[in-house]
Amino acid sequence: MNALVANSRKLSRTLRTIKFEPPVAAVYDPTQYAAQPHERYLERWGEAPREVILVGMNPGPFGMAQTGVPFGEVAMVRDFVGVTGVVKQPAEVHPKRPVQGFDCTRSEVSGSRLWGWARDRFGTAERFFARFFVHNYCPLCFMDEGGRNLTPDKLPAATRAVIEAACDESLRALVGHLQPRWVIGVGAFAQKRAEIALRGVASSPNIATILHPSPASPAANRGWAAQVDKQLGALGIAVG
Repeated sequence: MNALVANSRKLSRTLRTIKFEPPVAAVYDPTQYAAQPHERYLERWGEAPREVILVGMNPGPFGMAQTGVPFGEVAMVRDFVGVTGVVKQPAEVHPKRPVQGFDCTRSEVSGSRLWGWARDRFGTAERFFARFFVHNYCPLCFMDEGGRNLTPDKLPAATRAVIEAACDESLRALVGHLQPRWVIGVGAFAQKRAEIALRGVASSPNIATILHPSPASPAANRGWAAQVDKQLGALGIAVG
């Protein structure tokens, strides 16, 4: 079995044992119900080594929650990343957050920006993935009773600690396999978790951050791609 697939399945099994309490009303694990495209992504693009791993926080409701691919805006996953597949349904579906898979017509701005940057700078997925890999620290999508997205840092402390322990271990395994020179948090949360997870690890990679492409960030709405070019350039990471 592909090492990244085995690691993903192990993390999913561990997280499946957690009992979630309010404000969490629904939890989606796209590595389960969207296992086919998720594992196709890992198998196709997760070959070692990789120079840079870009690490996001967790799935968005119109991105990975629909396609099983990190920052998985439907059109970008299908047309640039080159991954499709059968998407089933979560064990419990929140009525305000249906899973439509590759039929989803809502666009995830963060995913469109990140993969659009990769396409525009590298031209092909093959050139991008020859050096880069994109991963989400936590594979679960959390929603409150009203269907609003909950990020992992907004969960109750006890629950968050259990999730972080499992996701830290999984990130260490991913890094151990891909042997990157850099782990770049897409946003401050992912950078912090990478620093904690990889502290004391032999041959630990360099850790840094880039601006998160979320439209909720005013800075990201002012030319996100150009800012990321500058941030990576300052680290000595060539783009394109």
